Amino acid sequence: MVALLAACTGDGAGGPAAEPDPIAKVSFEPGDGADDVNPAAPVAVSVADGIITQVALSNADGKQVKGELSQDRHSFRATEPLGYDATYTWSGTAVGTDQKPVPIEGKLSTLAPDKTVPATLNIGDGQEVGIAAPIILQFTAPVQNKEAVEKALTVTTEPNTEGAWAWFPDDNGGSRLHWRPKDYWVPGTAVHLSAKLYGVDLGGGNYGDSDLTTDFRIGRSQIVRADAPSHRMQVVRDGQDVFDFGVSYGEGNEPRNVTRSGVHVVTEKYEDFMMSNPPFYENVRERWAVRISNNGEFIHANPESLSAQGSSNVTNGCINLSPGDAQQFFPTALYGDPVEVTGTSIALSAADGDLYDWTIDWDTWKSMSALQGEPSPVVTATPVPPKPAGG
Repeated sequence: MVALLAACTGDGAGGPAAEPDPIAKVSFEPGDGADDVNPAAPVAVSVADGIITQVALSNADGKQVKGELSQDRHSFRATEPLGYDATYTWSGTAVGTDQKPVPIEGKLSTLAPDKTVPATLNIGDGQEVGIAAPIILQFTAPVQNKEAVEKALTVTTEPNTEGAWAWFPDDNGGSRLHWRPKDYWVPGTAVHLSAKLYGVDLGGGNYGDSDLTTDFRIGRSQIVRADAPSHRMQVVRDGQDVFDFGVSYGEGNEPRNVTRSGVHVVTEKYEDFMMSNPPFYENVRERWAVRISNNGEFIHANPESLSAQGSSNVTNGCINLSPGDAQQFFPTALYGDPVEVTGTSIALSAADGDLYDWTIDWDTWKSMSALQGEPSPVVTATPVPPKPAGG
């Protein structure tokens, strides 16, 4: 009798069984090896059929990017923006449902802008401003991609306030953008501006330098009503007349001596100010000076025109008060207060400086937005250096 012995076989080819591939699959956003990545874009790693046990995203110096691991440990995302023109490396380990480790390995590089462009805001955190104050965003270089900038901006107000952005002619070496409400602010309104400008493509190889935010509040309502033919100036606070001063306005014998009609805005004030209006006078010391436009118009004390105050207009365009009246008015003036001048032969305009916002009708203002026809990102902002003063 012949005994038959059973033999064990492998894979049919005489070798041992193949080890199955690990189950866990690692994927990156953006993909491994990506370059020209926007540093503000989402950056993440995720694992299918497994969990992350260790992970880091590091720059060339080994500094780790701050991030957040999901509660189920399936993904990790960066929680801070990356730097421009930099390379980052993923490292770490994932473990699949088969308990086998899988390395987390990858790289990405961010874009290199020709230039990063800073911007500044005219209203700081915690500041209280008047009811005519616009929010002004001033860039240090021209902006070509205005639509992208507006989409990165959000104004939040309490109570709800209708308003819009408008692009003004470039000034101080760069583009500038103003936001104002349709009508004067409601007193007490709380305002938050979020400007997510970092990583925004401004055009021409330029990108936003950094994000900006500000939280400020609208103060009491104070309106200066300045009627040139009457030679008087009223100050109306919360609907009540608090001052009625005899004053003198621009003589009006030539254009440079005409106080401009229209809604001016208080931008700054000085207890002492050296005024110049060449070639007529230079470095004349004036007291209690409140600037109302960048063409040199102030409300200020002037003892030299005292005899004309309340009876005739003799100034070079400023609104002159007696020293005592000017001293009373001075502490009440707030950045953003409206000064409504009426009854003169020349209207306030772009030729008179940066804050002629309220001379622009609402339909025209909205047409100055780069997002015409699109909803504004509104949920319901260092004054521009002044030009020489004239008195």
